[in-house]
Amino acid sequence: MDNEELRKGEQISPALMKAIEESRIAVIIFTENYASSPWCLEELAKIMECKEQRDLKVFPLFYKVEPREVRTPRKSYRKAMATHESKFGKGSEKVKRWKKALFDAGSLSGWEFHKG
Repeated sequence: MDNEELRKGEQISPALMKAIEESRIAVIIFTENYASSPWCLEELAKIMECKEQRDLKVFPLFYKVEPREVRTPRKSYRKAMATHESKFGKGSEKVKRWKKALFDAGSLSGWEFHKG
């Protein structure tokens, strides 16, 4: 969760990554446009890395997307990943890391919200 103190002159990226590392729980809210944001994908990759390394508890919420759309990119997730591959290269380690994080997070048991 963003902290007001992060906005007062600190670089967001290192401070946020440190906050993720120090967290015990992460809630990921997957939306239709989530995968279009490299920032969100970097955070996701860090969250999943912390889950593997130190058992961070991760709770995914799928808002108007199905877990399978996240797990094996479909619809807007497929389009977003194709855009990232064009920008960073199809064999890019960054894109591979993001795809793995999406697959791993999309494979977790979570909650789906399609209305409201």
